[in-house]
Amino acid sequence: MDEYSRFVDWDKMDVSAQSQDTKELSCTEFQELKQLARQGYWAKNHCLRAKVYHKLISSIPCRTVTPDANVYRDIVVKIVGKRSSSSLPLPEFVDNSLVPTYCLNAEGVGAVRKIILCVANQFPDISFCPALPAVTALLLHYSKDEAECFEQVCRILACNDPSKRLIDQTFLAFESSCMTFGDLVNKYCQAAHKLMVAVSEDVLEVYSDWQRWLFGELPMAYVARVFDVFLVEGYKVLYRVALALLKFFHKVRAGQPMESDSIQQDIRAFVRDIAKSVSPERLLEKAFAIRLFSRKEIQLLQMANEKALQQKGITVKQKRQNVHLAVHAENFKSEIVSVKEMRDIWSWIPERFALCQPLLLFTTLEHGCSLSRFYSHSEGHEPTLLLIKTTAKELQPEVERYEWVIIKHPELATAGAETENQNHSSPAGSTLCSGSGPPEPSERLSPFLSARHFNLPSKTASMFMAGSSECVIVGGGDGQALYLDADLNHGRTSHCNTFNNQPLCSENFQISVLEVWGFRDTMNG
Repeated sequence: MDEYSRFVDWDKMDVSAQSQDTKELSCTEFQELKQLARQGYWAKNHCLRAKVYHKLISSIPCRTVTPDANVYRDIVVKIVGKRSSSSLPLPEFVDNSLVPTYCLNAEGVGAVRKIILCVANQFPDISFCPALPAVTALLLHYSKDEAECFEQVCRILACNDPSKRLIDQTFLAFESSCMTFGDLVNKYCQAAHKLMVAVSEDVLEVYSDWQRWLFGELPMAYVARVFDVFLVEGYKVLYRVALALLKFFHKVRAGQPMESDSIQQDIRAFVRDIAKSVSPERLLEKAFAIRLFSRKEIQLLQMANEKALQQKGITVKQKRQNVHLAVHAENFKSEIVSVKEMRDIWSWIPERFALCQPLLLFTTLEHGCSLSRFYSHSEGHEPTLLLIKTTAKELQPEVERYEWVIIKHPELATAGAETENQNHSSPAGSTLCSGSGPPEPSERLSPFLSARHFNLPSKTASMFMAGSSECVIVGGGDGQALYLDADLNHGRTSHCNTFNNQPLCSENFQISVLEVWGFRDTMNG
């Protein structure tokens, strides 16, 4: 075939999809390169793809001292010795990840382990990198020899451009990316998320599998196309493709019985056999049709999740608590929602807050119907969760008993907590507003970013929340999503421009019970 075929088993490779046309890649402009990558310009020419990979990886800004091919030739004999390549143990930081063989021949399969061991020798600071085996195996298909593959892997790992995130190398980075993916699913794949909540005891555990779908389960023809674009556009591509996989899984499997006892296993099996239902082109088309947040906004979200993990001391691998541990049946008591309903709510809130346990801060049954006490008990406990049961809804037991879930996040806000003597709006705080139980996908608002992410009209974009001694208001502009009076006795709801929401129930209502819940950090008391 060509000089890059040493490790390829062509009986496994779809040769019919390979073109022998001589192609060159001369463009250097990012936008043009991005379009060519998405279109698969070099996908059907093995040699061209190898050259493009080499060019793209060579352009990655790296540490001053980055191991190269010569380093590999110097250390491989000392590290591997006379041991059989197939019996070489993998470093702990790959976390027992799958070592996909893709279309590698026997020599290539053994070479992957040798390269990973040498990488571990040169990067002692790597503590958690489950994607490394798949990335190494993929690049080996397009390398002249082991040393060249080693150098390319090292350049990806040694990238020192803070704006160009490539592969997670610590548990903190990996776990925060899983949390970020969960937040993005919550926003962009709400139908699939509802399915996960319904069939899984721990949706966080399901979403922690997202990198395995890409780097482990996805077939060679698909992962190579993803990697084409990833090398040009960066980490955001991985989120896009994983979201598209989840959307296709929901579309294909919705309404069907699960094929195993685990939704995780079902998703893995679907991704492995994705060729039965979705082509690589269709997968990428779906991925790039998602109107995802910008790279900078996702980076902010990732940083917020990392900060939450650090504050809780979760920086090395450990068992995550699931939502059943966060909402203890024996310790939880609400007059508005059941334990199961609160767990459903916990499955919808941003992942960094789902690490916490619910803490009842205020209830009208105990603290009385006083707005001043509402403020005093809630102040200093942001974010908070507001639950309201109306008298009218008590007459309809078939309807979920809670009317609104409102979550306020101060992290990106410029305004502080509301107090009795203040009257202001929260221009950049984020709010989730929903009626009749866990939010319907078509009605949900982003629960984790700031006002500008809603693309709201400028005049109403700042009207998230307002509080005074007279009332509490959520949303504004031609109406209010939620209004509560000073006695916490009456309220009203209507469409408003801030959220473009439907009224949450009948326009005027009487409050039966109101509860405010905070988020208790069990790690820090």
